Amino acid sequence: MEHLVKAAKKGDADAFIKLIEINQDTLKRIAVAWLRDENDIADVIQDTILDAYEHIGQLKKAEYFKTWMVRILINNCTKLYRINKTHSKFESSADVYAEDFGVGSDNVDLARRELEFYDLLKALPEDSRVIFQLYFGEQFTTAEIADMLHLKENTVKSKIRRGKIQLRERLGEE
Repeated sequence: MEHLVKAAKKGDADAFIKLIEINQDTLKRIAVAWLRDENDIADVIQDTILDAYEHIGQLKKAEYFKTWMVRILINNCTKLYRINKTHSKFESSADVYAEDFGVGSDNVDLARRELEFYDLLKALPEDSRVIFQLYFGEQFTTAEIADMLHLKENTVKSKIRRGKIQLRERLGEE
């Protein structure tokens, strides 16, 4: 992937498109965990791609492309969330996910597990949902998440710990 980043930094639009294709599922999952409205999700992803394209020359290390792009996405999600203060139901996010990530395809079991994950996320406070998506869904480290969200690493660890407790309680009730 590093060779694609280097090519994109030199102005190769095809390389940039390939990078977006490689990372599109990650962007979608994170946006779904953060936002509620399908149109907001599409807008924030589009803004993120445009911002990344315009500023790819500022990326210092090619190996951090994904983290850099996710940080742009999170900043865009935060801006949009603050503007809209959207309070629609979280279920709509799961529906968006189901439509875009495999329901009706060969990956029905994977899609079902992903939807169960999003259903569990509903039990968490909003500020913990994205942390869980980044940590468990996208496999970022607590240090990377803290950096992306401008939090202390111990805050991220605490939210993960508290979230696990809440999820265990919820699963115990069911």
